[in-house]
Amino acid sequence: MSTTAPTGLANGSIIGRVLRAPGDLLGRISENRHWAYLLIIPSIIFIFIIIIYPTISGIVLSFREMRLTRPDLGTGFVGLRNYQYMIEDPVFWVALLNTVKWAAAAVILEFLLGLAAALTLNRDLPGMKVIAVLILLPWFLPNVVAGNIWALMLDPRLGVLNDILVQIGILAEGKAWFADPDTALSVAILVEAWHGYPFFALLFLAALKGIPKDLYKAAAVDGAGAFQSFWQITLPGMKMVIAAVVILRVIGLVNSPELLLILTGGGPGNATQVLSLYAFQTAYLLFDFGYAGALSVVAFVVLMTFCVVYLRVSGVAR
Repeated sequence: MSTTAPTGLANGSIIGRVLRAPGDLLGRISENRHWAYLLIIPSIIFIFIIIIYPTISGIVLSFREMRLTRPDLGTGFVGLRNYQYMIEDPVFWVALLNTVKWAAAAVILEFLLGLAAALTLNRDLPGMKVIAVLILLPWFLPNVVAGNIWALMLDPRLGVLNDILVQIGILAEGKAWFADPDTALSVAILVEAWHGYPFFALLFLAALKGIPKDLYKAAAVDGAGAFQSFWQITLPGMKMVIAAVVILRVIGLVNSPELLLILTGGGPGNATQVLSLYAFQTAYLLFDFGYAGALSVVAFVVLMTFCVVYLRVSGVAR
């Protein structure tokens, strides 16, 4: 009588060991204390290619000469010449001041509108889901679409808003809002606030949902009013989200001049010129990539400084 195992079982056992081998190997590797480093290697490579390398290249470019309209100048190292020219450039100082106004005013308005919308949506009232969709609609629109819609609505001849203001007697005739240096930046900020506040509303609403209801009940038992509950419970509970949203929105506003490019192009004159738009126009209209790189580096430093100072002042980071 033969004691040899059936061929099918033997083959099945071998196949089973082969199939289990990768899993066993993975299990042994995962027990190694260096496993975490292996997991983040793809992310580090991706970040280096997409973020670190272009950033370093841009910084290096700011110290070089690169004018596509003057190939005779070459691409040699010019040191701080681009930065020296920047200090002497009056448009740079106008753009820097406008950048601060643009980011600060837009973020404050978006913060207030977003907080009001989030507090409203957080209430269990009929129709809140429909209202939530309507509130979020502006955020769904691309900057190009939103900019062209508002440019048409504020057109001095065809704009519906100008027509309404004339009909109710506020204006005697249609006004070219974006052609007036006194109103261009302010109106552009209002358009940006309309377009960007749903971002605040969405994340603030998520933060409000995470605050335990028991805290409000306990505060009510202790005799706290609505304002005291808001100041002592709601705002502290949203602190981390507020810090993250403000920083992300400031970065977006400083780095993305699409709305200003569509509405005003930086004009009239330089009334709505900001650093990112000035750098874009310097690179792709004047083809001076060296000076555009220097402008971008200054914008980068301004943003990094703001982030560090804001995190420390807000108490999120020490």
